[in-house]
Amino acid sequence: MRRSLVQLLVLAFVAGILAGCGSSSDRALRMTLAALDTTATAPSPAPPPTPERRCGDVTASLRPPAVMPGPGAMPAGSFMARIERRGYLVAGVDQNTLLFAYFNPLDHQIEGFEIDMLRELAKAIFGSPNDIEFKAITTAERIPAVQDGSVDIVADAMTITCQRRQQVDFSSVYYDAGQRILVPSNSPARSIKDLGGKRVCATIGSTSIQTLKALVPRPIPYGVPQRTDCLVAMQQGLVDAITSDDSILLGFKAQDPYTKIVGRRFADEPYGMAISKAHSDFVRFVNGVLAKVRADGAWRHIYHRWLGKFASTPAPPPAHYLP
Repeated sequence: MRRSLVQLLVLAFVAGILAGCGSSSDRALRMTLAALDTTATAPSPAPPPTPERRCGDVTASLRPPAVMPGPGAMPAGSFMARIERRGYLVAGVDQNTLLFAYFNPLDHQIEGFEIDMLRELAKAIFGSPNDIEFKAITTAERIPAVQDGSVDIVADAMTITCQRRQQVDFSSVYYDAGQRILVPSNSPARSIKDLGGKRVCATIGSTSIQTLKALVPRPIPYGVPQRTDCLVAMQQGLVDAITSDDSILLGFKAQDPYTKIVGRRFADEPYGMAISKAHSDFVRFVNGVLAKVRADGAWRHIYHRWLGKFASTPAPPPAHYLP
């Protein structure tokens, strides 16, 4: 009965999306809806892994400019000026993570904590939070999309690591997460240590699945392209648990009340926005915007809006800058 209900809800969700796609006449919304079609093209292959190396403070980013330019007045020759001339920011996001970045079939909008953070960036460039195109990407597509210029920036629960910093630049940390596990409410598991030899789902190309492979006793990794594929796999009995960032698991728990989050964090997951290494001026600008939202209360407001019902609102994560 429960599985049948879940299947019906999924069908209703898809129908809502299709209905929305047919009724919209707004240019920006149509562009975003087209970009959210992840089945239009074959997924880009993830780049080959590069050797992990020490990089000091992995979260240290480039210092913001001493004086931030105002909206509509980006410095000549800067990457921000190029975005301004185009007329909208292109942001790579997820569309399946409730609370963080989720396509709402009721109002045909993508919404969540990360979406609001990106709208703050669009507002800093254009003066309007709506001059933005959201492009849905999978976990494995995040770095290739930044490197080939398909997107200007990625905000997609992307953990800053030494290996990733060899391929892209990161903003300062905008959210501190930690890896935990989600299990069915009747599961006897109390922590990741209870899942040795059990199938545990995580997205392909994520730090979660890499951490999973290094654990002792070792669970059996079950990789999927999209985060919500994990929830479906657990509902179908294909896996015993899901491992991901606790922020993502909160959304899963809200979607399925027959689940529970157990155990303590067993890996730190500091989120940064990924930007091409060719655009250091944009990294500095983004860090300036993040510094502003930390200082003026916007970060706390956005957190409270999306996550306040699940936890008390913490202080925003502090920024660390390179010398």
